[in-house]
Amino acid sequence: MTAEQMTLAMTAVGIGVVHTLLGPDHYLPLIALARSRCWSGQRTMVITLSCGLGHVAGSVLLGVVGLSLGWALRDIAWWETARASVAGWLLLGFGLAYFAWGLRQGLRKRPHCHPHLHADGTLHRHPHNHLGTHAHPHQAATKLSFRGLLTGRFAGATAWALFVIFILGPCEPLIPLLLYPAATGSPASVALVATLFALATLTTMSIVVLLGRRGLAQLPAGSWERWAHAAAGAIVVACALAVQFGL
Repeated sequence: MTAEQMTLAMTAVGIGVVHTLLGPDHYLPLIALARSRCWSGQRTMVITLSCGLGHVAGSVLLGVVGLSLGWALRDIAWWETARASVAGWLLLGFGLAYFAWGLRQGLRKRPHCHPHLHADGTLHRHPHNHLGTHAHPHQAATKLSFRGLLTGRFAGATAWALFVIFILGPCEPLIPLLLYPAATGSPASVALVATLFALATLTTMSIVVLLGRRGLAQLPAGSWERWAHAAAGAIVVACALAVQFGL
């Protein structure tokens, strides 16, 4: 490895780490959702690495295509800015939808009473919530309703929604890093920079997400648990606003 390549390698690693740490949208949504969805450590890592790979691969693909077509830096930067805007709005929309869903889940977990009439004519009242094992015939009959389909599908689509948003989210520092070795006609250096930047980004994301997940797991369980989904949605919304409007 030449001195020039060594400098590029160290720069790629350093910028990859700093870029990730300074972007809370790289890890806070994953930490919050891992806690609220009760993801295992293995599942959390699979989702984190998948989102990270999609995040870096999107910018690498754009950079390679742009360089192949002879685009100037301003042309590639325009596309990166457009992608960032789309990803920011999608993240905001996802966060708001998840927050609303989380509020609904929290309200459904609130113990309450209402009467139940059984087939033998017995009428009684007792406290329960709508998220436990307590079931009644009218609940079973509505399992295929639009409301049940929406909540079930929405909850299961969380990881896929994050993956798509991360793919659209740009790695702004990567494109300038790729331009220099591309201009010197060194495909090997381009590959080196992209690979090391990706490894630095994925490693940093994984470490921060695992530490954050472990930290939240130490919090004592309590009545706040019913609002865990709403809190996760609020964190995603805050990250989206920070990215989109620089708050």
